[in-house]
Amino acid sequence: MPYTSTVQSFSQRFEAVLADAMIGTGLELAMPPKKRARFPRTSRLLRHADFERVYKAGGRHFSASLTVFYLARPESKLESRGGAQAPRASGLRVGFTVGRALGGAVVRNRMKRRLREAVRMSRPMNGVAADVVINPKKSLLTVDFARVLNEVTRAFAGIEQKLSAKQPDSPVAQAAGSRKPEAGSRS
Repeated sequence: MPYTSTVQSFSQRFEAVLADAMIGTGLELAMPPKKRARFPRTSRLLRHADFERVYKAGGRHFSASLTVFYLARPESKLESRGGAQAPRASGLRVGFTVGRALGGAVVRNRMKRRLREAVRMSRPMNGVAADVVINPKKSLLTVDFARVLNEVTRAFAGIEQKLSAKQPDSPVAQAAGSRKPEAGSRS
């Protein structure tokens, strides 16, 4: 019998004996399964009409590898879906569009996965209620993930700042308004 197969069979038997000995002691060899990080459905922009509304009436934020469209949502607690009333998501709802000009299905799905993970990691939990559509550029595939994450984070911060400045009763807008010099004064 070759030496490698002897070592492999011995190590397999040793692991099996060790696992049997440790059962019931609380020292399991396998790590407990991790809870999957999710991008919940309530945080996604799903309907075509919502995408069109954001494109037509919303603002834009540009960066090196993506363009972000955004539109503030009205502050209602319920949303009508197919005749039924469903609770509306608070904070940002995010959608992705990747055109066929950027590549085949494999390439487009990879772009969406990278963007989805960047949004999941950088999405502000409590912010302004807005719908956001992210359009990647071809350069997104060659950029490292840390840079994509930075661009998405900066885009969300810019969107939150612009939308909260439009709402005069928000604390962010009041703080931003207090820094502006009064009319007629020199500073």
